Amino acid sequence: MTGPGPVPVGIRYPAPLTEGVLVRRYQRFLADVQLPDGSVVTAHCPNTGAMLGCQAPGSRVWLSPAGRPGRRCAWTWELVEVAGGTLVGIHTGRTNGLAAAALSACLLPGLREYAEVTAEVRVPEAGVRFDFRLRGAGLPDYYLEVKNVTAAVTDRRALFPDAVSERAARHARELARLRRGGARAGVLFCAQRADVDVVEPADRIDPAYGVALRAAAADGVDVMAVGARATLAGIFVDRLIPVALAA
Repeated sequence: MTGPGPVPVGIRYPAPLTEGVLVRRYQRFLADVQLPDGSVVTAHCPNTGAMLGCQAPGSRVWLSPAGRPGRRCAWTWELVEVAGGTLVGIHTGRTNGLAAAALSACLLPGLREYAEVTAEVRVPEAGVRFDFRLRGAGLPDYYLEVKNVTAAVTDRRALFPDAVSERAARHARELARLRRGGARAGVLFCAQRADVDVVEPADRIDPAYGVALRAAAADGVDVMAVGARATLAGIFVDRLIPVALAA
């Protein structure tokens, strides 16, 4: 597929990143990192997944300073360098910002006529919250769920999820239910790495999610993906990539 345009859009870090070496990741949300001066700091790890291929001790990583004084961890883990020198954005909290930038720039096919974008919308009858609701004159509401992708395999294929995720499967099922009820709905995978050309369900890791996603697609839920280039200045959506749903 061709990229969305010649000028990538995305997010920039509000402060320069600090390089370090990963000592270990533990308790899901914590990582010890050795800084260039030899000191070891504990950084917040904003990623609840298994982070396959992205948490090897000794990896080069980059941290951002905490934006809130007095926070338990003075640093947040943002990037890791993986095999081949590719930078990967591991901060799942950045993903919605990337999606919002892509929506604002009208990069996602079929969604350009939706002028109103609301983030973090709870649907009471579904019992879940979706990342975005889009509205446009004369158009059915569109519910969009965004998924961060970090795991990849050697043939430039990105995988989601990297751990069993009942929450992700539930989102897929609820999007399908909304679609059957007359709304529009979509799943957007965001691969924060430049070395992948396709996204696919990680059936060996979470077969139930693959089943739920394919069923949602059969019900008319859009399944899309974008690739983002991670840099020390920020992360930028620079291409559309296909999603391989064939089991």
